[in-house]
Amino acid sequence: MIYVYYFFAAILIWLSLKAFRSGIDYARFIRERVAAPVAEEQHFATIFAPCRGVDPGFSENLERLFLQEYREYEIIFIVDDEKDEAVQPIVKAIAKFANPRVSAKLLVAPKAKGTSQKIANLLHAIPHADERSVVFAFVDSDARTGSAWLASLSKAALEAGVGAATGYRWLVSERWRLGSALASVWNASVASALGRNTKTNFCWGGSMAVSRTNFEKLGVREHWQGALSDDFAVTRAVRNAGLAIEFVPCAMCASLEDRTIRDMLEFTTRQMKITRVYSPGLWIMSMIGSAVFCGVLLASVCIVFASEPFSVQFALALGVFVAVAGLTAGKALMRLNAVRLSLAEYDTLLRMQFLSQTALSFLTPVVFLVNSIAALLSRRIAWRGTIYELNSPSETVIIREKR
Repeated sequence: MIYVYYFFAAILIWLSLKAFRSGIDYARFIRERVAAPVAEEQHFATIFAPCRGVDPGFSENLERLFLQEYREYEIIFIVDDEKDEAVQPIVKAIAKFANPRVSAKLLVAPKAKGTSQKIANLLHAIPHADERSVVFAFVDSDARTGSAWLASLSKAALEAGVGAATGYRWLVSERWRLGSALASVWNASVASALGRNTKTNFCWGGSMAVSRTNFEKLGVREHWQGALSDDFAVTRAVRNAGLAIEFVPCAMCASLEDRTIRDMLEFTTRQMKITRVYSPGLWIMSMIGSAVFCGVLLASVCIVFASEPFSVQFALALGVFVAVAGLTAGKALMRLNAVRLSLAEYDTLLRMQFLSQTALSFLTPVVFLVNSIAALLSRRIAWRGTIYELNSPSETVIIREKR
């Protein structure tokens, strides 16, 4: 039995070394791209902002969209109910911040049928884009954009061979809470999967841009039909066309969080259920990887306590634990330091994450394993007040709508 342990321990150390090296490249990539100049030529762009309910810091998130360092653009806000809580803050923001350089309007989309409400909102809004628009940018209501967000995304989206440009979120909290901290570390491990490799990158719908030309050529609207996840559908469309997905560090967004453990598990499990449907290979890899991590570290602890002190088995098991722990914590620290460059204005809050990002990085594989098993047992999710059943990437059933 001990040789089975050694076999999987060797695999885990190899995977940990590989992950650590990817962390080095991730940090180097972010440093390079943050220092790159913003494009001087800026074409007219449309920002699509689907909303439902009021997220933490919602009013400031809206304000940030009007303060982009961009020559001329429009913002289209979309809700599915004129009585939604988001309507009043949006109307106030439009009245206060809209100007000749930045126009904005609010649309009310019909209730979704066979897609997520977010996609229904986007499908309703696309035809309302200004005819001058060259770039379509998409943002979530809980994403707090930086001033260079639109310019950075637009520049990347218009590069030759690029099908889509994407940022990602980083979860921050103004007060420490275990659920929020775990959610942030879990999310950070996904964020560092993005980087230099445009073939393995994926789109995140909360901070994403596609040129209008590519939006039509890729048939994004057709890919959205029957789908729940807007970003997985765009990712598939871009990859099918053999185009690149460019990760843009300057388009990373802070997202204010205050989660309980239950909220964290609901959030992370929902993401994994969506992954199982839209990217089953990635889901299987996540389940296997997290199972190996948890199994080897647990076995290492058991062997250390069961073996004679300073015996060969004791030394090997302790060495495995220390090596994996050091590599895991090291990558988490590099990742955090890199993101501090992308989100410099949140440096104080990010500094507060040093301990949680390193210490809790050992618990995230446990969360991933729980998420993966839950995704195996059910394809039903609750998202923004609506219950969905994910039958396939192109078949979404609405079980119960928000009331």
